[in-house]
Amino acid sequence: MEAVLGQVEQLPALLAVSRSALVRDWDCLTLDRALEWARYFQHLHDRFRARPQLREALGRRLRRSQPCPLLGFPALGRCPQLLGLALLENRALPPAACRRLLRSLLPPPAAGPASDPRGLGLLARRKAAARLLALPRRGPGPEPQLQAEARLLLSRLRQEAGEAEGQLRWLCGALELLPQPRAFGVVAAALALLKQGHGAEQAGDGGSSPGGYQESAAGKECTAGLLLSWLLGNQERFSAFCLCIPCSHLAFLAGHYSQLCRAYLDLLTGWGRHLHYDPLQGQWVKSCVEKAELSWEELRERFICLSEGSTPLKEQTQAALELLRTQDGDFRVRGLSVWTDLLMEIGYSFICFSPDIH
Repeated sequence: MEAVLGQVEQLPALLAVSRSALVRDWDCLTLDRALEWARYFQHLHDRFRARPQLREALGRRLRRSQPCPLLGFPALGRCPQLLGLALLENRALPPAACRRLLRSLLPPPAAGPASDPRGLGLLARRKAAARLLALPRRGPGPEPQLQAEARLLLSRLRQEAGEAEGQLRWLCGALELLPQPRAFGVVAAALALLKQGHGAEQAGDGGSSPGGYQESAAGKECTAGLLLSWLLGNQERFSAFCLCIPCSHLAFLAGHYSQLCRAYLDLLTGWGRHLHYDPLQGQWVKSCVEKAELSWEELRERFICLSEGSTPLKEQTQAALELLRTQDGDFRVRGLSVWTDLLMEIGYSFICFSPDIH
């Protein structure tokens, strides 16, 4: 097994070479050897995918051999495609080797529609999709690539049959392969997709393709629960998520997920308590730079976004602020309680003073 682990460590090097100028010295024999290694890695994936301990060992060794954990165990199963794409994009590959590569990717003449789909046609479609997703955005909304990644994540979660604990373990491993900001964006987009209309979830593929997302209400609730468990299971992670995602998107999610709404309001409460009023400047400032994540302006913007959401969200935000104001001394003038000032900033129509106050 140690020999196999040592071989798996060579996958990042193989892919790196396939993208470099070193391939200018490749002949057909060298190309064949590289493709043989790619098929061997794919064979390892198919052989060990049903054995969790060995699968984890291979993934751990593969990640250890890279400066960043970009590749995991699933990459072994896609190795022929990864290698083929890298070589097709590399103009340094000699013509003879390039023709040999194309012949190896094309299905044999006798192959019909049921032939292996992991060939040139699939590579071309993936490349075209990647270029389309990489185009600059025109207008507001999540990046198309984020939405595509979110759909893939939801689809894979649905395919990971078994206990919720096993699904959550798979989800944690998958999200750890992404840079944290990207993982946060994908999770936020996935949670939003689960609350969108049925037609929106099937946009682009009619809901019939493997990448489409179609699930019952109970299934969606279960999937959302897994995403929220990952997100809310670590306070530092949730704090970083809220700092990374635009406040308007957070308000949308808070309006649809009560568990996330409560956690978000608690987080904002903690951040607000690190502000104090400076009479010389006439404004709220951070009392401790190391602990205060938000400035007064940023905190106000986030509460305004919540107050502009759905009626239940607006009422919950108002109730939370009024309770905090009461606990803070029930002050009704500026500069004594950050919660009073927030209620005033949000608007007089939003603040409900007691009937005996004139």
